[in-house]
Amino acid sequence: MTPKALSLRTQGRFSDSHELSELVYSASNLLVLLNDGILRKELRRKLPVSLSQQKLLTWLSVLECVEVFMEMGAAKVWGEVGRWLVIALIQLAKAVLRMFLLIWFKTGIQTSPPIVPLDRETRAQPLDADHKPGSQEPSYVGKRSNRVVRTLQSSPSLHARHWGAPQQWEIRQKQQQEELSTPPTSLGLQETIAESLYIARPLLHLLSLGFWGQRSWTPWLLSGVVDMTSLSLLSNRKSLTRREQLELRRRTILLLYYLLRSPFYDRFSEAKILFLLQLLADHIPGVGLVARPLMDYLPSWQKIYFYSWG
Repeated sequence: MTPKALSLRTQGRFSDSHELSELVYSASNLLVLLNDGILRKELRRKLPVSLSQQKLLTWLSVLECVEVFMEMGAAKVWGEVGRWLVIALIQLAKAVLRMFLLIWFKTGIQTSPPIVPLDRETRAQPLDADHKPGSQEPSYVGKRSNRVVRTLQSSPSLHARHWGAPQQWEIRQKQQQEELSTPPTSLGLQETIAESLYIARPLLHLLSLGFWGQRSWTPWLLSGVVDMTSLSLLSNRKSLTRREQLELRRRTILLLYYLLRSPFYDRFSEAKILFLLQLLADHIPGVGLVARPLMDYLPSWQKIYFYSWG
């Protein structure tokens, strides 16, 4: 059983099920991060960045892995004051790391996750002596189906075998290798300001919460304006890498989270979302298996800062 599957099964079985499941999930993410680092070292496929930048990215990744669990643990041990103190410290540390990466290392538009997980199907494949990058595998093309099939004579050893069509696998491997080795797009003054706004938005939101309170509309509106301004300043940039374009698309989609953020959620969204989930669960067979647990978990999810605002 994988750690992520175990984290789902622990929900509701213990009095501290949320904390326990989040601990398992955070531990699984840390193990993936550690395992990827070991694999890259063994395969001599280091990240295309300097050692100092790699350390900053690693620390940023670790913070993103454990932030939810640390928030929940702080609330359990020290109460609301400790919870908000931990949230502020984590957001401050993340903002400092990201600003250092942006200004000093010129990382451009920073993507999430900071370190791309290793694709074990294409990058972690050991290469046999008979199968090296650029080499053509003898293959057979079906006359009627046009399906490409590897011949038995060209099949690599079992530990290095992949199960896709030879040409497709090599094209995918080449594309992903080029994507990793492509340097980030250099940002001008406007784009740097936009990325700085995106990095500073969590701190601005926390400061506004402390000044106006959690029930005020001002933090919600201020955060939305900062997010929209950052995206609009970056949207005019055309020469972006594929990863950077995907990151901007992800940030745009995440604007939907404002429907689940207080006070908008408390006053408008909650009743409508729960009614829709209940309607789907009652009238569409099978949907209730997902909708009803989601209805039970949504109030708890919405109260965790790093779920909705992180």
